[in-house]
Amino acid sequence: MSVVPESASVPDDSSLPGAAPGAPVESITPLSPRPLRRTVLSQAWLEVTFLHWPIDPALVAPHLPPGVRPDVHDGVTWVGLVPFGMRGLGFGRGPGLPWVGDFLETNVRVYGVDGRGRRGVVFLTLECERLLPVLGSRAALRLPYRWAAMGRRREGRELTWTSRRITPPGVPAPGSLIRVGVGEPIRAGDLDPLDAFLTARWGLHTRWHDGSTLHLPNVHPTWPLHRAELLECREDLIAACGLPAPVGTPRVLFAPRVDVRFGPPDRLPPVPGATPMEKRANHSRARRRARNLAVRARPEREGFGQLLSGRGSCRRPGSPRPPWPGP
Repeated sequence: MSVVPESASVPDDSSLPGAAPGAPVESITPLSPRPLRRTVLSQAWLEVTFLHWPIDPALVAPHLPPGVRPDVHDGVTWVGLVPFGMRGLGFGRGPGLPWVGDFLETNVRVYGVDGRGRRGVVFLTLECERLLPVLGSRAALRLPYRWAAMGRRREGRELTWTSRRITPPGVPAPGSLIRVGVGEPIRAGDLDPLDAFLTARWGLHTRWHDGSTLHLPNVHPTWPLHRAELLECREDLIAACGLPAPVGTPRVLFAPRVDVRFGPPDRLPPVPGATPMEKRANHSRARRRARNLAVRARPEREGFGQLLSGRGSCRRPGSPRPPWPGP
């Protein structure tokens, strides 16, 4: 896993583990094969920096929601570390929310295929510098957003991202420092099939409150991808998500901007095998969470009140300085 191949072919549907008859896996396409019924959210992603490492699908499978299996390329799947700037997050096609709709984000993502053959992203964490989007996204879609102190610096073609999760005293605060050199644009005919596999994703999967799985579709123009060179990377976010720390040189890509629209979510059919007791427990839990916004938005079972009472800094007085520069 220490050497990333320069080129690789996208496997056919039958090579994907668990491919179900009658539900062929959708093709890798530069534009979404599924138009949106209507737009629920609009946003722009700026200076998107992709770092990807290959990983054994068996290590990823336990982290996927029900009904989703790892999406593989030449027998392996990939884990991504992706910092970017969110701009103009808003509802429908309307204007973005002022201030709260603009923030930095760094996510850890893996790739899956659902029972309908839809390729998508599964987020293991989404580090975000604004607390309100963290609480709203956790409550509305149960996405694993977490509050973090973050920074971005651009000097010519060199771009630096920093992130450190904000946690209560004594709780580990994983983070990242990523520095890349941005290269030339990649012409459409020169795009490697592996890079298309990693970026042409037209939806996300997330576990819903009752244990079922939601699929949230998205559309956007073709990625304006650039080549990029990794200059420095220090991170422990991936290991904090329960995966092995990445080894070797990642595959690096960059995109200056893409405008994105998300459609309404749909729920996958429940996975067979749940007992009546489990179904009743899930239903009861979902009702309690629906009535209690604080419970629905709670990112951690312990210490959440301490997190909310923090001062917005990831380093407490007297605590050791992090091993990379703060934002």
